[in-house]
Amino acid sequence: MAVSVILAHPRPGSFNHALAGVVCETLADLGVEVWFHDLCAEGFEALLPAAEIPRDASLPPLIASHCREAAAAEGFVIVHPNWWGMPPAVLVGWVDRVMRPGLAYEFLEGDGGEGVPRGLLAARAAVVLNTSNTAAQREREVFGDPLERIWKDCVFGLCGVADVRRRMFETLVTSSSGQRRGWLEEASALTAAAFGPA
Repeated sequence: MAVSVILAHPRPGSFNHALAGVVCETLADLGVEVWFHDLCAEGFEALLPAAEIPRDASLPPLIASHCREAAAAEGFVIVHPNWWGMPPAVLVGWVDRVMRPGLAYEFLEGDGGEGVPRGLLAARAAVVLNTSNTAAQREREVFGDPLERIWKDCVFGLCGVADVRRRMFETLVTSSSGQRRGWLEEASALTAAAFGPA
């Protein structure tokens, strides 16, 4: 089994980096192959060029490599902060450029793109780990928890991944070192539950 771990936080040493680190360690301990990408450190270009939009577009080698991994991955772990109720731009760009038609989803025969697509990803599960400085109750009551809809319905659900597990760690800015240690343990347990032996 191989799991694609995607980190999107610009500051080295962030708690998001710690979450990604414990996820990779947990997966390795389970004997799972880890395909790890720190998008910011790698300088992933978020902008989707017009030339990449066609389904049969010739892709740059880096994007083609990400696409091959996404198609082959048996799971995903996405780690990012909650910024304006959205993932950071670099991660939105990764979705735009990598979750392509013909790879992540397709429209049925006779459908010109106006219908409901069929998911193509082989992944059995996805885990999304977010950090936030907004309390969970406020996130739900005031904002409607848009990240839940984005990842569960708009990205992974649409692309055929039915088992999507998400955890928001909040409120990060006022958290103690003890809380963060507990959150890392929780992230490890969630990862093991999603990708460990059935």
